[in-house]
Amino acid sequence: MCTTCGCSTAELHIEGDEGGSVRLRFNALQAASLAYHYRQARRSKAKASSFALIEGQCEHDLHFGLGAAQVHVPGLSQGRMVQIEQDILSKNNQYAAENREFLRAQHILALNLLSSPGSGKTTLLTETIVALRHHRPIAVIEGDQQTTNDADRIRATGASAIQINTGKGCHLDASMIGTALARLAAPRHSIVMIENVGNLVCPAAFDLGEAHKVVLLSVTEGEDKPLKYPDMFRAASLMVLNKVDLLPYLTFDVAQCIANARRVNPQIAILQLSATSGQGLGAWLAWIEGAFDALAGDTEPAMA
Repeated sequence: MCTTCGCSTAELHIEGDEGGSVRLRFNALQAASLAYHYRQARRSKAKASSFALIEGQCEHDLHFGLGAAQVHVPGLSQGRMVQIEQDILSKNNQYAAENREFLRAQHILALNLLSSPGSGKTTLLTETIVALRHHRPIAVIEGDQQTTNDADRIRATGASAIQINTGKGCHLDASMIGTALARLAAPRHSIVMIENVGNLVCPAAFDLGEAHKVVLLSVTEGEDKPLKYPDMFRAASLMVLNKVDLLPYLTFDVAQCIANARRVNPQIAILQLSATSGQGLGAWLAWIEGAFDALAGDTEPAMA
């Protein structure tokens, strides 16, 4: 069990379209239940950014994320945690490479959707499926700790979906995705959307073999989220600012949010939309198509 957040080595449950299920037991390494907190400290640029983000804070504040591992776990040294990170992420990255090779061979675009709970990932997915279903097949891998609620919503649109319930786990890893891809059997030249567990911390460090990480931020969450959770926004290719139809009723500063995101990740692309009203949805669909077209050449999708 992860000594930081309780991410467990319990059973992984994957539930499929036909109502059948598979239960798999993972050891601590495969469950990758610790390393998501460890901030890739050996990347000097990322480390410098983390230090820059705390400038101006009170000298009496406590900062437990400034060591080599950039996290504090009672009883573990910084060196030991860095070694654990290397061991766990190395194994995860092997699975991710296998996933990526398979997806490229099948010309399947995989997008990893990440956000805090309630940002609107599932609503955006259902609207995306409805908009593209006559143009390109879409299948979905849903990640949650429990229930099949989101997968049921996806299947109601007619798309294929597999639910991964992680139990105490707070993120998906590449081994889970590989197992799900085998059951999903998405057709060639299709899109696979991965809806990760709602969490702006843990999934950032885990490569699933996806083409892009896409982070959703709703305008109800606050414009400072990129500064509070820099690893997530640094890892993402695209930030989708969702629920913009609510802006007249909020004090959310869009310009400041965008500036914060680009302070953390100057290269991040940004779209503003409302999944419920449809505002800005066309730009999102165009970005997906650009990402799909870029698969063969390994180029970045163009912004609409």
